[in-house]
Amino acid sequence: MNLRLITALMLSLFFATTGFAQKDKKERKSPAAEVVEKVGGVKVTINYSQPSVKGREIFGDLVPYGKVWRTGANEATTLTVSKEVTIGGKKLAAGTYALFTIPGEKEWTIILNSESKQWGSYKHDKDKDVLRVTVKPQGHDKTEKLTFSIDASSGRVHMDWAETRVSFTIVS
Repeated sequence: MNLRLITALMLSLFFATTGFAQKDKKERKSPAAEVVEKVGGVKVTINYSQPSVKGREIFGDLVPYGKVWRTGANEATTLTVSKEVTIGGKKLAAGTYALFTIPGEKEWTIILNSESKQWGSYKHDKDKDVLRVTVKPQGHDKTEKLTFSIDASSGRVHMDWAETRVSFTIVS
């Protein structure tokens, strides 16, 4: 009888905490966001979480220079392309990739990694990087929440956060 009671208690506790932990991604402090655009004949999708500035110093402090960053919050940001594309002169096969960056004061490295399902960049494996390109950051009007956008006509992908814009171009 005690074993049944303990088992029932453990199961109810497990389901209660699991349900609580699976809170709607839109209710997180850094809510989930998605941008989808057609670039030429290619569907491009970016899924990410939107951290806010909240008065903090972002680049070089909260997000250190010279270290791999998940380029968002929570799960790793993902970039999905429906067909083969070229980014920075390098071919990228159709598929879903984790999008990481290495921020720097004068240049950033954009990284696409084949391990798309991971939390943050804690387990980033450089051996699974399928593409790396270097870009120059630009100043930008203050953006409170991290925001990605895609210009369908040019294929230009922009990441805006704080007073920084980082861009790269997808060619179909």
